[in-house]
This record gives sequence, C-alpha cells and structure tokens, in this order.
Amino acid sequence: MINPVVHITHLSLQYAQDVILDQLSWQILPGEHWLIGGKSGSGKSSLGKAIAGLEKTSGDVQFFFDPSSPLPARVLYVSNWYQFTNLEGDRNFYYQQRYNKQQRNDTLTVYAELVHYAKAEKLAFEDVERYLGLFDFIDFKNTQLIELSSGEHKKLQLIKALWLKPQLLIIDEPYTGLDKASREKLNQFLEELVVAGVQLVLITNDENIPACINRFAEIEHGQLKNLPSVQHLKRELVRQQKPLPYFLREEAKETADVLVHMENIRVRYGEKEVLKDISWTVRKGEKWLLQGHNGSGKSTLLSLINGDHPQAYANKIHLFGSKRGSGESIWDIKAHLGIVSPELHWYFDKTAKVWQAIASGLYDSIGLFRQLSYEQQQRVNQLMDFFELTLYKDRLLTSLPLGKQRLVLLARTMIKNPSLLILDEPCQGLDHAQTEHFNAVVDELCSFGKTLIYVGHYEALLPSCLENKIVLEKGEVKTIQKMAAYA
Repeated sequence: MINPVVHITHLSLQYAQDVILDQLSWQILPGEHWLIGGKSGSGKSSLGKAIAGLEKTSGDVQFFFDPSSPLPARVLYVSNWYQFTNLEGDRNFYYQQRYNKQQRNDTLTVYAELVHYAKAEKLAFEDVERYLGLFDFIDFKNTQLIELSSGEHKKLQLIKALWLKPQLLIIDEPYTGLDKASREKLNQFLEELVVAGVQLVLITNDENIPACINRFAEIEHGQLKNLPSVQHLKRELVRQQKPLPYFLREEAKETADVLVHMENIRVRYGEKEVLKDISWTVRKGEKWLLQGHNGSGKSTLLSLINGDHPQAYANKIHLFGSKRGSGESIWDIKAHLGIVSPELHWYFDKTAKVWQAIASGLYDSIGLFRQLSYEQQQRVNQLMDFFELTLYKDRLLTSLPLGKQRLVLLARTMIKNPSLLILDEPCQGLDHAQTEHFNAVVDELCSFGKTLIYVGHYEALLPSCLENKIVLEKGEVKTIQKMAAYA
C-alpha cells in the first residue's frame, strides 16, 4: 500500500453562517499533482490555507514527507494576495505611498528581502540568480517592496517558492498579474520542480497549466469532487444582462475636448528611469488599450494621470483642459475620473463593509466618512443590485471571495459616472463569466460617451469598444496604433 503525502480527515471550516468546508476528506498520493478549481467562493483558497495550517479548522491534516529527500520536509502555501510589512513589521500603508520618495524607504528592498529569506530558510544565495534572471527581475534588486506592482509582487513570491523547493508546494492563482511570457516561464519551472521531487497543488481555473498536473478537482457544497480534466470545472453561470442604472446612462458633463495630454514625460527614481520621453494624447470619447509586460511602466504612467504621483508637477501634463500644477487640487482631478487597480484593492480599508466601500467612490476616499444624501444612497443601492451584491451589503469587503471584492471596487469606480474610466487590470481575480459580464458592462457604459483607458494583457478578454492601443516597453512607447481589426 502506498502511503499518502497528505491525509485529510473530516476537515471543516465555517465563516460566520457560511459553511466553507464540510467534513472534507482527501489524500494526495506520491506522484499526484493537483489542480483545484471551480466557482468563486467555493472554498479553494480556504482549503489551501487549511492544509498549510493558516486557517483554524476542525478535523485532521497529516503529512508523510519523504525523510530521504534532499528537499525541505514542509508545505509552502503561496497566497494569491501577498501582504508585506514595513521595517517595523507594520502593514499600515496607503495607496499613494509607493510613489512618494520621502515615504518609500519604509520597506525592505528586494535584495534585502531575499537575503533575509535565504538566512531564514538556510538557502544558498547564489542559487536565486537563475530565478531572478528568468523572471526578468535582476534590475529590481534595489527596488523597495512598496514600489513593486501586483504582478511584480507575484513574481517575487514565486521566485522565493521555486528557490525553496518544498516537498509540497501549494500556489493560489499562480498566474494572477503575470503576462504571457512570465506564465510560460513559470510552467517550465514547475515542470522542473516536479522532476526534482516537489508535489504540486495549483488553485486556479486557468487551462494553460504545466503538463505535470495529472489530477483535477473542485469544491462543491464543502466537499472535494474529482474531475477527469480541467475542462470539466464548473463555471459561473452567464449573468442575465440588466439595464444600466439610470445615472450611468447620462453622458458625463465634460467640457474639455482633450482629457489627457503628455509631452516628453520622464520619471526617475535615483539612477532608475521608469518612464522615458512618453508623449500621449487621449481625446474625449476615445477608448484606449494600454499594454506592456510587467515592469514596463504602465502603473507609473496611470499614476501621473490620476494625480497620485508627485513627479507629475515636474512634467508637461494637461488634464481635463488644465495644465498640471496650475492651481487645481488632486480632488479637482479625481472628480473627473474613476479608477480601479490591483494596487488600489491592495491598500483598501480592511474595515470597510461592502455598502460603505461602494459609497466611498463618491468622495474618492479609502473608506466612507460622510453622510450621503437620499439620491446618493439610491445610487449605491442601484449599483449593488446591478452587480448582484445586495446580499453582501453589510459584510466586510475582505470577507468576500476575491472575485466579488473586485466587483465591489468596480461598482465604486462607476458611482460618480466619471468622464474618464481608468481600468487597470479590472478583471484580475474574476473568472471567465465574470470577466465577460464586466466587459459587456464597460461596452455599454462607453456607448454613452465615456472615455476609457483599459489595461489588459495581450491575450486577455477585452471589451469590444476599444479603438486605440498604446504599448509600453521598458518605460518607452513601443507602438501607438488603431484597433479597427479587433473584435
């Protein structure tokens, strides 16, 4: 009889009134490499955390690691949502802090983080160079953790996991925030880990997975259900299209014909030049796709538009008809636009409830600190109904599955009916059906005269309304072109 690597018996987990895992029993045998997928909120991440001892559960989880293996006899869970701390061990960061030169030195550099990790895990530091090189991370050694984008943080997590090579490696949403090239490299590395003796569990619905994955399952009603392939995973039902709330069918009141005009933009941190000689114009009613590999400068470029980057004042930028730095406040700028991004989600108020989170978009605050008028309350309620979030109105945002959290922030973005929508990887964390639904909403919104900047990876599902494309590469404009052929 073959002994399992992991033996789980009667594992149960409950959040408030919601039963997530219900007397779940499962075993992972040597040579089995699993994909756990299924619907958002079914308990996939909770199971991964429970196996790694990161959730308080009832039941029993036993490990039978190979004592003769040179690999560490342990389980490592790589979270979908990475949380780093400052030098005092605190996580109390704010959204704009990553662009503030005076505040950035509050976190470790990538190099210092890796040195600390090598010491804690007794790893040979020279071995990490291979992973840094293949993930194009060599140039990030002196970058502060707070300066990294969500995709770059994902790469750092994966670098550490591949470097450690534990006997059991659980990766939650391994491809989130990674471009196509990075995903292909990751799959190659995962194949190598399996050959070296690592047992894999991937939590994802992605079908572009390494060939070594040979077992498939999903969680249904708190139980693990085996499947023959990744194609058999249950998907979210296609949502019934609802009419937009009335206030989103009104054209935004915008007098300027040119909403964004940049000339020869440069952004530098010390010796590192992040943006180099960028010129770009976005006119009223245009729909733009912004693309580029991780680290190409997309997030920095957007931060100049939304008013969060202090170097905006040192560059020639006109926003909504006014030159940046001519007396307008950051709130004057934000009144014209709505934005959602993985980084905004990252730093959002952890104490906010769903209704409050959506309402805070009226005031561009991270949390709600004002009383709303009757009309404003109606806007919140209409958006909650539109996105099917009413059931969760009094729940903490952080208690929702990641996909639903992102829908809450998308609703928050739309509540002002802004002239310019900036959607930076808006569907990161959403499944295929949720992504199609949201992009259909974007298309309908844009039919009422919205101007759009949409960040999406090369092969991602995209709204059909997109007309123009700008691609960045290493901080420079690689191409600007029409998208007439896109469909």
